Amino acid sequence: MEHVTEGSWESLPVPLHPRVLGVLRELGFPHMTPVQSATIPLFMKNKDVAAEAVTGSGKTLAFIIPILEILLRREEKLKKSQVGAIIITPTRELAVQIDEVLSHFTKPFPQFSQILWIGGRNPGEDVARFKEHGGNIIVATPGRLEDMFRRKAEGLDLASCVRSLEVLVLDEADRLLDMGFEASINTILEFLPKQRRTGLFSATQTQEVENLVRAGLRNPVRISVKEKGMAASSTQKTPSRLENYYMVCKADEKFNQLVHFLRNHKQEKHLVFFSTCACVEYCGKALEALVKGVNIMCIHGKMKYKRNKIFTEFRKLQSGILVCTDVMARGIDIPEVNWVLQYDPPSNASAFVHRCGRTARIGHGGSALVFLLPMEESYVNFLALNQKCPLQEMKVQKNTVDLLPKLKSMALADRAVFEKGMKAFVSYVQAYAKHECNLIFRLKDLDFASLARGFALLRMPKMPELRGKQFPDFVPVDVSTDTIPFKDKIREKQRQKLLEQQRKEKTENEGRRKFIKNKAWSKQKAKKEKKKKLNEKRKRKEGSDIEDEDMEELLNDTRLLKKFKKGKITEEEFEKGLLTSGKRSVKTADLGISDLEDDC
Repeated sequence: MEHVTEGSWESLPVPLHPRVLGVLRELGFPHMTPVQSATIPLFMKNKDVAAEAVTGSGKTLAFIIPILEILLRREEKLKKSQVGAIIITPTRELAVQIDEVLSHFTKPFPQFSQILWIGGRNPGEDVARFKEHGGNIIVATPGRLEDMFRRKAEGLDLASCVRSLEVLVLDEADRLLDMGFEASINTILEFLPKQRRTGLFSATQTQEVENLVRAGLRNPVRISVKEKGMAASSTQKTPSRLENYYMVCKADEKFNQLVHFLRNHKQEKHLVFFSTCACVEYCGKALEALVKGVNIMCIHGKMKYKRNKIFTEFRKLQSGILVCTDVMARGIDIPEVNWVLQYDPPSNASAFVHRCGRTARIGHGGSALVFLLPMEESYVNFLALNQKCPLQEMKVQKNTVDLLPKLKSMALADRAVFEKGMKAFVSYVQAYAKHECNLIFRLKDLDFASLARGFALLRMPKMPELRGKQFPDFVPVDVSTDTIPFKDKIREKQRQKLLEQQRKEKTENEGRRKFIKNKAWSKQKAKKEKKKKLNEKRKRKEGSDIEDEDMEELLNDTRLLKKFKKGKITEEEFEKGLLTSGKRSVKTADLGISDLEDDC
């Protein structure tokens, strides 16, 4: 390992507590990284800090150490229920990781309690744990922390507990805003005292982050730590010891290239990034069957309760493959990752940098490889200019085995695989259409036939993006896909029951008018909701029109009654007026004089 150093911990202008230094020695950090040496002294001198540093540069210790030192220097000791510091981070995996690092430093200081609040856990249990053990330092995701401020009815008055707050840290701040947590962050900030130290840490500075700096920090000191040497002049955003590669191959060759690469690097640790959760589900299942003798795990944002367990298990492995979405792209520190493989390029350029940053962390070496289609090759130049991230070409591997027929046979044998493949294809196309760099990633240039072959599809799915298109280069299997069974006998039994019910309904409805339905499942839900809203709107309008008409008629008839009571018209004239009213409704026709008197 090459140490990226900026002096020893003892050289800091503000001395650290001996027990903090002891933990640093135990963890094997004898020297500071540049971001640590720049940030820690300012934080400890009660300055607000906005720090930008390349991914894997040691930002976590840059805020954990000042938090402990500030709390240790408090004149009045924190009580069990008083919160001294809050660390907010975008994903539960990153929160778990920070909590783990923090626990090493709070161990020698039993006076401090720490608590982890993340999604995927029972909030009631979180409340009970806080009431029992306290939480002087909270590590949380924004959604769960915001939820905890609303738990007063359960006996947790968090708004009162945070009055003692000394430090707020927003880690991976740009990702917090990208993921739509801006409203939650603003709500949380309203509960916190203004007299506090705030640290904002990120690998990239966006305009949204700049807005957050202005709103949440008081006269902040801005720190921007770049790589040394050549990288400093070009403001490179990836670690200098990272070897970045790209491979250009056709859509129907890409999966074979991935499997061939993984089979040749079985003893190493890999992260494989896909663009959607459905792609992770499908390709993860395929890799499990085709790459033997390797631990393969899958993780994505739609997993509710398994994510923490999978993440923890993978961190402990010496070698293995983690198939994932961008939920694992930010701040996650997995020991000794050798390769980051980007099967699908990310939806935005900054995410590319963060994905690569899962390897070559804090002075270690590492490599990254992105697979590109021939029409996407200009993305290489775009990354070099936009993200200052140079890539070198890796040639297509020769003598690869064609595994797509085997993947097709898996789909024919198990309906679960067939359905996963169809959903993966649809989700990939929809994600591609939303790519931020749409001058390079253009949906109209995509070779759908080659892509479908690459996904080993048995037939083309019905979806709006393919409507009206012909695919002579794609040959569907000569099998009715409705006959493909689930391998799981319980699921197959349920499917057969549903099919029988549908056949019965079809028989009963024969002879009735047939409605042609759009079978594209990707658009059905939105279409139904739109139709429902239009119907509700029309009913409201019709109802209001009838009410207005009735009211006008009632007022006219009431005026006639008043004239009759004052003697201005006779009873005969009054009755005649009611009968000849052009605006009179059925309801008014049944009203007598006594009824109208009640309304008056």
